[in-house]
Amino acid sequence: MSDTVQLATRVDRSQDQLFRETTKRLGTTPADAMRVFVAAFNQNHGFPFDVRLSADAEPFATEEGATEFASRWGRRLIDEAW
Repeated sequence: MSDTVQLATRVDRSQDQLFRETTKRLGTTPADAMRVFVAAFNQNHGFPFDVRLSADAEPFATEEGATEFASRWGRRLIDEAW
């Protein structure tokens, strides 16, 4: 028997759809993408990319605003990659 555990989280429906579409385009699965992220996170002892606040950063007024921003940013990055 494998010594594994299941990780779960909740995301906005549009984020889930974009995530699934992107992993499919990359030829992988959402589960494999999550395993890659966890491995990279652990190897880097934190996020495998820069996470920082700038002096002029302001928090989002709502979680919905943050999710909307993340969706737009993710789509932009994918469009630029293709």
